[in-house]
Amino acid sequence: MAGILAIDVGGTGLKAAVIDESGRMLTERARVPTPHPCPPKAFLDAVSGLTNGFPAFDRISVGFPGVVRNGTVLTAPNLGTEDWSGFALADAISKVFGGHPARMINDAEMQGFAIVAGKGLEMVLTLGTGAGTALFRDGDLMPHMELAHHPLHDDKTYDEYLGNAAFEAEGKKHWNHRVEKTVGILYTLLHYDHLYLGGGNSKHVEFDLPSSVSVASNDAGIEGGAGLWRKTAKL
Repeated sequence: MAGILAIDVGGTGLKAAVIDESGRMLTERARVPTPHPCPPKAFLDAVSGLTNGFPAFDRISVGFPGVVRNGTVLTAPNLGTEDWSGFALADAISKVFGGHPARMINDAEMQGFAIVAGKGLEMVLTLGTGAGTALFRDGDLMPHMELAHHPLHDDKTYDEYLGNAAFEAEGKKHWNHRVEKTVGILYTLLHYDHLYLGGGNSKHVEFDLPSSVSVASNDAGIEGGAGLWRKTAKL
């Protein structure tokens, strides 16, 4: 069986690789900058060249930074919701890549498919351009909560408090204090069994993590694409 083309959509970069049924990468990860501005046409033009030199694939998985449902974008805070709201991205991606079937999910949730252990209540918090979250119970994906745009501190949302703009404005030390505080707030809110920190800025986490918190591989945003095609997946 041919592989799965997994696409991880970020606010600063578009990444893709072909993976096998287990999520193992069969190619090096390709990356191009995310266009700015990034309406759907610009996005599709940018992503169309990512597969040059890739081996055959017969399915596509997309992790998208926003609220998505049934292959359609509802919100795209870091790409411009006005352009994206109601856009059937899964169908459009399928057409770009020869009609292969495509499935789409929130990017933090796609990461989660690669990293959760499948025991208890597990949460993913991605630290990148914005802050994404995903929640799993005994390996099953729970309904999406858009915590990124929920007030967290002094009327700042999770995105504003933890996103890359905050990292650059506040500096690494102060940003780490914010992440540490958020880890505690999320535990009070959900009493998770384990919290995984992902996304490009997770590499800057420097405080001592409790045993119930760990930093995940940044490749999980690609590797989790296999989870969208498992027979047991509940998207």
